[in-house]
Amino acid sequence: MANQRSGRKVSRKRLALRWALFMGGLGFFAGSVLLVFSYFTVQIPDPNAYVTSQATILTYDDGSEFARIGAQNRTSVPLGKIPLDLRHAVLAAENRNFYREHAISPTGIIRALFNMARGGSVQGGSTITQQYAKTAFLTPDQTIKRKIRELIIAIKLENIMTKDEILENYLNTIYFGRGAYGVETASQVYFGKSVRDLSLRQSAVLASVLRSPGYYDPGLREGNAERLAARYRYTIRGMVSAGWGDKKLLENLEMPKVLSRSKTGILAGPKGYLVSSVQKELNKLGFSDEKLMVGGLRVMTTLNRKAQESAVLAVEKEGPKQAPDDLHIGLAAVRPGTGAILAMYGGKDYVERQLNNATQGITQAGSSFKPFALIAALEAGISIDTVWDGSSPQIFDDNGKPYEVANYGKKTFKNLTLLEATEKSVNTIYVPLGIAVGPEKVIDVARRAGIPAEVEMVPTPSVVLGVASPRVIDVANAYATFAAEGVYAKPFLVVEVINRNGGVLYKAKPQGQEVFSKEVMADLTYSLASVVKFGSGFAAKKLGRPAAGKTGTSQENSSAWWNGYTPQIAASVAFYRDDATESLRGIGGMRTLTGGSFPARIWTEFMKGALKGESELDFPEPVFIGEDALADGSVYNIIPTPPGFEDVEVPAPLPTASTSASPAPTKSGN
Repeated sequence: MANQRSGRKVSRKRLALRWALFMGGLGFFAGSVLLVFSYFTVQIPDPNAYVTSQATILTYDDGSEFARIGAQNRTSVPLGKIPLDLRHAVLAAENRNFYREHAISPTGIIRALFNMARGGSVQGGSTITQQYAKTAFLTPDQTIKRKIRELIIAIKLENIMTKDEILENYLNTIYFGRGAYGVETASQVYFGKSVRDLSLRQSAVLASVLRSPGYYDPGLREGNAERLAARYRYTIRGMVSAGWGDKKLLENLEMPKVLSRSKTGILAGPKGYLVSSVQKELNKLGFSDEKLMVGGLRVMTTLNRKAQESAVLAVEKEGPKQAPDDLHIGLAAVRPGTGAILAMYGGKDYVERQLNNATQGITQAGSSFKPFALIAALEAGISIDTVWDGSSPQIFDDNGKPYEVANYGKKTFKNLTLLEATEKSVNTIYVPLGIAVGPEKVIDVARRAGIPAEVEMVPTPSVVLGVASPRVIDVANAYATFAAEGVYAKPFLVVEVINRNGGVLYKAKPQGQEVFSKEVMADLTYSLASVVKFGSGFAAKKLGRPAAGKTGTSQENSSAWWNGYTPQIAASVAFYRDDATESLRGIGGMRTLTGGSFPARIWTEFMKGALKGESELDFPEPVFIGEDALADGSVYNIIPTPPGFEDVEVPAPLPTASTSASPAPTKSGN
């Protein structure tokens, strides 16, 4: 009986062994079939398509980089320009037998399968070829299906690419943390230099980080510095062991200093408004976001480094130190006659607020619009030396309805020339001036100067006082038309787009259009220069060179502007709040925040920096339209009055007795 039982046990063991062998053989056969099937069905994307995909580089007008657009911050470099020390460091840290072994590591696969059997994730032991296959062509999902695809692609890559090509592509695609893909960009974010300038020790640091940036980047979290130091020592010892480094390296294993981790992303701070604006313009030109993300384009913009840096510094230096969170400051600067946007301040931080104060936010322009009425008057032959009644308040006829107008600060004046009225920004003179030439003419001038059609303007007497709400860039470009002696050009940001092979995909062709005569512009500029010399723009005198401009403070002090120009640059600065009815009073300790205060100071500081090193240019001499010039160059003080105005006085005001039908006086700032 014992022998029978023993025989049954042996038979069962043999049977179990046979079944195990059979199932193992079946599994091996099925696995082999699966691998063979996968080999012929798994397609490899173009091996160069991914590695050569790069972020789009944005540059200033001098070609220097200021930002990148792209899912991956990458600049590819050929293997020959990657230091041998860096290549050896990466091999020592990741795959020392890379040049001697095949694309897949059997021991690594066994280790991964063992880990899976214990309930772990799919991982372990990848060669550089496998890492490149995973990085370049696959998602990071930890699944068996993805692992099989990784192995198949690695094998196929080895059959179509040399080891040097695989290593080059790997070094240009691997992620180093800090948003950096590839050794060139990693060198910049960790050491502030190009990869070609790395020392051996710096190379060892990069090689040590790439295994797991989140675990080793010393600036990311506590404990990373210690882990990186240990990994760095491992890499150095590996280099020495493989004969890629002198043994003297082991005598001092102290790591080189790594740059602090930047706390700002590509869109953080004022720069984010530049990137967003350029990207939107590129989209309009036909460059999709997908193309910008991986196309490796190089985009030269109109932005000037000196001017842009000056814009940010000017706001920081001259802006109010204590201000409510909803105070918005916008600045835009344009090159006259070209439309090139030289600088832009859209806000403190794009990440916190995506509305660009310079190109998207709107607010009442106030007296910024008075030059449009002055141009209309000059075109009608009305001289800047005509005399007008500046008393306040006055009531005018608005299509049969009484329209009461008061000067800013309730100031009243006697008879003033139009030139003096411009210097002092007198509402009770500019409203009848607009009526005399016709509100439609004022709007026509504004449109020709550069105020776009989407800015609503109603042909009523109040249009002269800037009740319309344009963007800062609109007004800046209109004043650029003045600076260009009447030549309008559409504002733009993108100068040129070049592909990664150096081919030009787009080139801007700015075209100026003469919309005002030089004579009219000469008298206008003479008047606006007087605003700086003798009027409400006195803060701009500190620029120390010829400048012209106009303040703008809206009714109830809800917005404040300074718009000014030299022959080289025109710029506008505006202050406003979220609620268009909320006053700026009290901000910065000022009882009334006018365009001649903070906005003019910011403009002046900006222009000082933007014009540094540029020649001092004079404005054209005035021609005094409507005057008979005397032999000695002087002019008559009084000339014929505009049609309908007797004895250089405005029409007699309507009765001002306290009538409920009369609206509140309209005020516009200095």
